[in-house]
Amino acid sequence: KPYREMQNIFVVAAKRTPFGAFGGSLKHLSATELATHSTQAALQGIDPALIDAIFVGNVVQSSSDAAYLARHVGLKSGIPQKVPALTINRLCGSGFETLIQGALSMKAGESQVTLCAGTENMSSSPLQIGGIESRFGIQLGKGLNVRDALWDGLTDAYANIPMGITAENLATKYDISREECDTHAVRSQNLWGKAQANAVFDHEMAPIDIPIKKKKGEFKTMDTDEHPRPDTTFEQLSKLRPVFKKDGVVTAASASGICDGAGSIILATEQAVKDHGLTPLCRLASYHVEGCDPSIMGIGPVPAIRGALAKSGHDLHNDVDRIEINEAFAAQFLACAKELELDMDKTNAHGGAISLGHPLGASGSRIVAHLAQEFQRKEASHQNIHVGAACIGGGQGIAVVLERV
Repeated sequence: KPYREMQNIFVVAAKRTPFGAFGGSLKHLSATELATHSTQAALQGIDPALIDAIFVGNVVQSSSDAAYLARHVGLKSGIPQKVPALTINRLCGSGFETLIQGALSMKAGESQVTLCAGTENMSSSPLQIGGIESRFGIQLGKGLNVRDALWDGLTDAYANIPMGITAENLATKYDISREECDTHAVRSQNLWGKAQANAVFDHEMAPIDIPIKKKKGEFKTMDTDEHPRPDTTFEQLSKLRPVFKKDGVVTAASASGICDGAGSIILATEQAVKDHGLTPLCRLASYHVEGCDPSIMGIGPVPAIRGALAKSGHDLHNDVDRIEINEAFAAQFLACAKELELDMDKTNAHGGAISLGHPLGASGSRIVAHLAQEFQRKEASHQNIHVGAACIGGGQGIAVVLERV
């Protein structure tokens, strides 16, 4: 009931960059530059001076200006200097979390139009030397140890396991086979290929110009995700070795792609929409975040989706037309699908993170942009309720409910 009575909050713009493969075309663009690009695209037709709060999600701070990320995105996007900016880290849920923070700011009466973005450059994740050892000395013969910030970010030190093992744990708990995981990985790749061929991603995409090597001043336009392999076959995947566990189910092909990219969402109150002639793509109906067992962190979308739908007053099986759950791992996604008894025809219908990739802080923004823009397609004219969700390392889940306007 409280969600039904809260002021209407709308998504009025939603754009993302194409996602670059690990070490691919976007590797030289910082997370700040990527988010600036998606933000400038989202602000096309919207006066940047309308923005009165900035929230940007980012996980592995991989550039020299990372401490200033949200602030620099705002300034580089032409948003006035007086507008405050906040960088957020809720790990894989960071992109979704920026929407929640934007909505909370609006519900508190502190803002009317907010920039909510997520960004990640995983290719530039640093190799680190400990500050204590490097600054204040080490014992003779010990030497300096280099740590991989990317691997550290994908390992839960509290549970003492990498994320891949949490997926293996879910496979055991929900009796999910290697064959099921490989089949789903192929599904993700094939569905992305079909969607790409049918221009499904065009509305959400913010093409980006990339300098051409050895051709100074010349650029190529990148307008397509770089990680997908739509011609992938089950036979190819069945030959791959498990990564985390002997006789396990997680392979390189059934895990989300390590990628670079960003997405930007503009939220506006109902009053701002009226005052400034903004055009809503959809309404933010509700959201929910909930913790779960860190050793099976991938099940987090289940309580998050249930909580978000309880708040919005919708039934999962009777009211929801489209569901997007971030594919951290095939086993993790399939566990959620089994627990929620999902209709697969409605779920991740255009592929997921196994094909598109999972730039940690950006994936929530990608999913929201995709679901918001999906309402605009003629083929989706019958759809009224969309749900987006993600699991979060450390044991959390996050979900949002979007409603047609």
